[in-house]
Amino acid sequence: MKNSSKRFLTIFILPSDSSKARKYRIPERLYRFGKFSLVVVFLVVAYVLIDYGNMALKVQELNRLRRENTAQKIELRKLSTRIDNLEKRLVRLQLFDKKLRIIANLETPSSADRELLGMGGTGTEERYFLKMEGAKDDLVDRMHADLSQLEEEATLQERSFTELEEFLLEQAALLASTPSVWPTRGWLTSRFGKRRDPFTGRIQMHRGIDIANRVGTDVIAPADGIVTRIAGMATLGRVVEISHGYGIRTRYGHLSKVLVRVGQKVKRGDVIAKMGNSGRSTGPHLHYEVIANGVHVNPLRYILN
Repeated sequence: MKNSSKRFLTIFILPSDSSKARKYRIPERLYRFGKFSLVVVFLVVAYVLIDYGNMALKVQELNRLRRENTAQKIELRKLSTRIDNLEKRLVRLQLFDKKLRIIANLETPSSADRELLGMGGTGTEERYFLKMEGAKDDLVDRMHADLSQLEEEATLQERSFTELEEFLLEQAALLASTPSVWPTRGWLTSRFGKRRDPFTGRIQMHRGIDIANRVGTDVIAPADGIVTRIAGMATLGRVVEISHGYGIRTRYGHLSKVLVRVGQKVKRGDVIAKMGNSGRSTGPHLHYEVIANGVHVNPLRYILN
């Protein structure tokens, strides 16, 4: 067998013109080494290209994740700010609720006997974001907990305001049904209490007040109510009675004309009759009574204007 180190590979190069052909002799060992080296170089270049491509994809993915992470940071900061603002609003609402209950002399429910909210605040937010990379999951959990607590506090506050609304509406209805204005214009000629009867001269209980003016002067309802009685009496003449609810009734006597009917609803300020001189009377005036739970009371105690 021939020694491969003495074998050669002959390469001829033939130019396109008529010049002499060139011949090169390459040892077979060098040819094999060159071929192996080319394969190795090809593999190395292919590996580098593939690795560079993978690295480029990883860099692109890393940049995308960084952008998403930045966007998440911004959104979490916005959410934290919103939670902080909601906490402050709830604290203000709780203080307002407390003031209203003090004004209304309404007992604070047990559900409201709790500490005012103090979950967040600027300091908390800054602490959250100092180590954002390592505490994002913890931040999200805290925010969910804060939101749950805010929802619970909002529900309790809604119940409290509903109770306050019902109480204030009831008080508004009570105020609207309280005979707190003068039932007519004129001069107060006789007060509530014991007096000498102008006809008999004896001391008797005067169960209302007398307001004098000319015949035909408007008589108005001093509060909201329902007309329950229209009658003619020997002493009071033409009479109208109004029930205002809450055990309060008003009575108007010596009328010349009645402008309402039994069962009619009236509002404070509605004209219900005209002043007159009917019944036992020394002159045109309105006899006005207030009856609370069946007891005649001084009407002047109710009049505010």
